[in-house]
Amino acid sequence: MAASEEMSSLFPIFILSVMGLFVVPWTIYRITTALTRQNKNLHCRCSECMRSTKYQTSLLNRIARVSTCSNLTMVLLWIIMGLLVYYIKLMTRESQIFEPYSILGLESGASDGEIKKAYYNLSRMYHPDKNKDPEANKYFVDYISKAYQALTDPVSKENYDKYGHPDGRQGLQMGIALPSILLNIQGAAGGVIVLALVGFGILLPLLVAVVYLSRSSKYTGNYVMHQTLSTYYYFIKPSLAPSKVMDVLIKAAEYVEMPVRRSDDEPLQRLFVLVRSELNLDPKNIKQEQAKFWKRHPALIKTELLLLAQLTRESAKVPAVLRTDFQHVLRLTPRLLEELMKMAVAARNAEGHGWLRPALGVMELSQSIIQAVPLSARKVSERLVATGGSADGVAPFLQLPRFDDTVVKKLSRKKVRTLQDLRDLTTEERSDLLTNTAGFSAQDAADVESVLQMIPSIHLDVVCETEGEEGVQSGDIVTMRAWITLQRANGLVAAHPHAPHFPYPKDELYWLLLADTSLNSVWVFQRVNFMDEAGGIAAASKAIQESLEGTGASDAEVITAVRDAVARVKGGSRLVMAKFQAPAEGTYSLTAFCLSDTWIGIDRKVNVKLKVLKRSRIGTRVGVTPEEGALVEDGSDEEAEDTTANGEYDDDYESEYSEDEDAEEETEKTKSKEALDEEATTAEDLDNNNTV
Repeated sequence: MAASEEMSSLFPIFILSVMGLFVVPWTIYRITTALTRQNKNLHCRCSECMRSTKYQTSLLNRIARVSTCSNLTMVLLWIIMGLLVYYIKLMTRESQIFEPYSILGLESGASDGEIKKAYYNLSRMYHPDKNKDPEANKYFVDYISKAYQALTDPVSKENYDKYGHPDGRQGLQMGIALPSILLNIQGAAGGVIVLALVGFGILLPLLVAVVYLSRSSKYTGNYVMHQTLSTYYYFIKPSLAPSKVMDVLIKAAEYVEMPVRRSDDEPLQRLFVLVRSELNLDPKNIKQEQAKFWKRHPALIKTELLLLAQLTRESAKVPAVLRTDFQHVLRLTPRLLEELMKMAVAARNAEGHGWLRPALGVMELSQSIIQAVPLSARKVSERLVATGGSADGVAPFLQLPRFDDTVVKKLSRKKVRTLQDLRDLTTEERSDLLTNTAGFSAQDAADVESVLQMIPSIHLDVVCETEGEEGVQSGDIVTMRAWITLQRANGLVAAHPHAPHFPYPKDELYWLLLADTSLNSVWVFQRVNFMDEAGGIAAASKAIQESLEGTGASDAEVITAVRDAVARVKGGSRLVMAKFQAPAEGTYSLTAFCLSDTWIGIDRKVNVKLKVLKRSRIGTRVGVTPEEGALVEDGSDEEAEDTTANGEYDDDYESEYSEDEDAEEETEKTKSKEALDEEATTAEDLDNNNTV
């Protein structure tokens, strides 16, 4: 029994050890993450963003940020561990090893006279006849008397001197660190306890694992359902117009599973009236168009109306019964748009090329949703283009505070027709223009200035080459090296965009595309994030080292190149390296796009000319060996134009495929003619043989 009690006292130590295995590393990770977090204000400082709830830093918000479920769980676990430490310490005091000499206050090896004298002195202090305290009585009986008996008995004293215990040599005790209640199982209670142990120790973890796996099997690593990816891959077409991207986006399984209640009918009707101008309904057949709209799946109708409410900045008028669904839709939209972009540029042919036009449409929709700018604001008239207007229409201006169509018209009279024209002015010139021409107050002008300082400028430096070879030959593995540099007037590199109408914090993301605009094909694509400087440094260093390994560069040259790359990354640049197989012999006019998913009117593109020669080198280049690529003819930075405005992709795309069809028909005719000639020759030979 004593042994079981001793083993039972080890159970808290076992629990404390198991908890410490994950609580301590978890705590260290959370603390280091908090310490390495940047202290800079990465969001816009205009009055609209300062009033936004997502950036408010009131006391309640700070408490709410700290009082997260994970933080509270961590604190609770530390409290439990502290209680266990206190309990273990208390149990250790109660289960001290029996030491007679220490109890009598003597040193080991004391004489019999010293033992009797010490026992006599302690008896006068703790004997029940001298001290009426119950604790003193217990201490005298349990400790003092037993210690005196152990040391006055010759055998017990000799055992203690030799083996450290009055009873002699002690054997090794083996036990299980479990509570005593589990070690003394009797009757039906034992069966109940065993079932409980099996349930909580085996069945419960197994059930949790089954539920987790069943749910995780439905989602990708980006927490998007696999069914959604399949739907996007099926409905994306090469000629998908930007205005039709919304129809594909709302078909996500996450949106389709959103409940539609009968009580939503009237609020949806009112919301339809608010956003009807953005539905592109034919005014000549308005009734038929409306009837067709309402015949669709209720979840699709609900999702589209809520997204249009965001685009038209009517979120404040969204009925209260739809407010939760509105927030749910906007919370999912950035992730779904990112996956939709991946499906647009995914390999669709034998060369592994994706489609450019749907990718541009996805980025336009993403920018419009984040900035709450209607898609109709991106329409460009021929007159506007002829007068030097923006290819994105008035949309770039509408992302600025207090700007509307009236303000844009006033500025156009002063020959400020694009966002870049406004950014090219000095601070004093902008202030005078906004206050005198647009009628802005000093605070409004300061807000516009604050946003303009947050809007980045993008610069592209793209090179395609074959590492270790001269020239590009057909079948080589070409390495594209692109440096993307981000500059802001306020000096920040990583920042959150000015998006006061989007209710959730959103990181800036950029997409680099190397595309052939004439064929509507994307050769290379890569997502770029400027928020993670450490990741950018690691990626650039690794890429530079790998690219120089096969060139015979010395260690000093490699170190210098890596140091230069790290300096460029810290200065606001990111290195993107990708490989693709060189096509057939010819000269290809490619375009490198850098597209933002949050800002309107800052996209950049660079012309890239790739000359591929006829293959003359012996052997083939396979695996990860860099393919040969000609140097890129670096073009000047241009504003990304709305290529769908003049329909160049439609024409080129159709003409390309029509040429392919004509070529296939001619090839088939040629083959048929050759087959007929061969049959005729064979028949003639047979006749000659028969004659002979």
